[in-house]
Amino acid sequence: MTRRYFGTDGVRGRVGEPPITPDFFLKLGWAAGRVLVSEGCTRVLVGKDTRISGYMFESALEAGLSAAGVDISLLGPLPTPGIAYLTRTLNACAGVVISASHNPYDDNGIKFFARDGSKLPDEIEMQIEAMLEEPLTTVPAARLGKAERVDDARGRYIEFCKSTAPPGAGLDGLKIAVDCANGAAYSVAPAVFRELGAEVIPMAVDPDGFNINRECGATAPQALVALVREVGAHVGVALDGDADRLIMVDAGGVVVDGDELLYIIARDRLVRGDLRGGGVVGTQMSNLGLELALEELGVEFHRSKVGDRYVLECMKANDLILGGEGSGHIICLDRTTTGDGIVSSLQVLGAMVGAKASLSELKSKMRKFPQSLVNVPVRGRPNPGASEPIQVAVRKIESRLGRRGRVLLRPSGTEPVVRVMVEGESSAEVHNLATELAAVVGAQLGA
Repeated sequence: MTRRYFGTDGVRGRVGEPPITPDFFLKLGWAAGRVLVSEGCTRVLVGKDTRISGYMFESALEAGLSAAGVDISLLGPLPTPGIAYLTRTLNACAGVVISASHNPYDDNGIKFFARDGSKLPDEIEMQIEAMLEEPLTTVPAARLGKAERVDDARGRYIEFCKSTAPPGAGLDGLKIAVDCANGAAYSVAPAVFRELGAEVIPMAVDPDGFNINRECGATAPQALVALVREVGAHVGVALDGDADRLIMVDAGGVVVDGDELLYIIARDRLVRGDLRGGGVVGTQMSNLGLELALEELGVEFHRSKVGDRYVLECMKANDLILGGEGSGHIICLDRTTTGDGIVSSLQVLGAMVGAKASLSELKSKMRKFPQSLVNVPVRGRPNPGASEPIQVAVRKIESRLGRRGRVLLRPSGTEPVVRVMVEGESSAEVHNLATELAAVVGAQLGA
């Protein structure tokens, strides 16, 4: 069966355009409820971020789940990883998040967690898609699901986050600027850092339903850079709308991305003797500098397809505890089950405290390589690997770059383009090589 709705990270799109409509969320809640009930489920947690449309979709989803005979516990605005955590600790059989992550307010979406706090298995998602084709029916009135609000959800998650900080990693004496993206972590993240002893300067903590991710957060850290410099903070922490991404800013106002943060955490784990499996997972797009820096430490680097679902699959397949993406999705399986921006930031801050070093000093041990990315419009969904002229051009560039460079051709999963990426030691060289290769790809496959 071909997926119609579920992507690699749930269902997402523009509010009011199918499938992101209240009638679909009603039907999806019912379909998911029917499948979960067949698996012995009786209770589902529902959380959301701060988008204005969250009220509408929460009500529609609640009605659908109730019609299927499932009880609902409403968590209100809470980070996506917080909902994953509470799903497993409150003994619910599933968790549901209404969020479009780092997207603007007029998008929304939905994703599901299994009872152990991991992403819902593919086979369950496929069963839900199949059930969506069936007519909606309501269980007898005596079996309708009830709804309740969980009043202490925020406090439970704050205490969990604090518990994940490395031993001896109190934040006393640190001044931290925290950008919450006017999203789900607006009241949680400042409390976590403050209760661990830091002086906190918060920003983007006044959500109005429309300003989530607007010129703030992990995808737009420029305002945080300015704040760090203005207040003389030791470090800045930027989360996205549902707080599963992390980008940081050092004391000099330099942005530190997910690849660099992953290296810092891996090196700290290695020093502490806590890097289970001796390896780390990144993606096809992870910077070559990360791979080479980890190699110098004797840490094996694995590359998965792009997407935190694939990072997690690779981690589990190799029995590893650490993986992530340059975008700031970082998964610490020895702390939690999914990417968590607050938990990841505490691992970095713990490394700073443990090493008595600044963020700038820690990241300096990894040298990022310049990357040049060109999106080439193509016809349909072609396979660049099937074109001999393209492969000849790739081999020529790889031979020129040698061990100190990399070429990647990746068809987009969401639009008709092939992403041409070249990485190497010289910014000018990789730009020229990427442009040359993009011309070959365009001549062979271009629209």
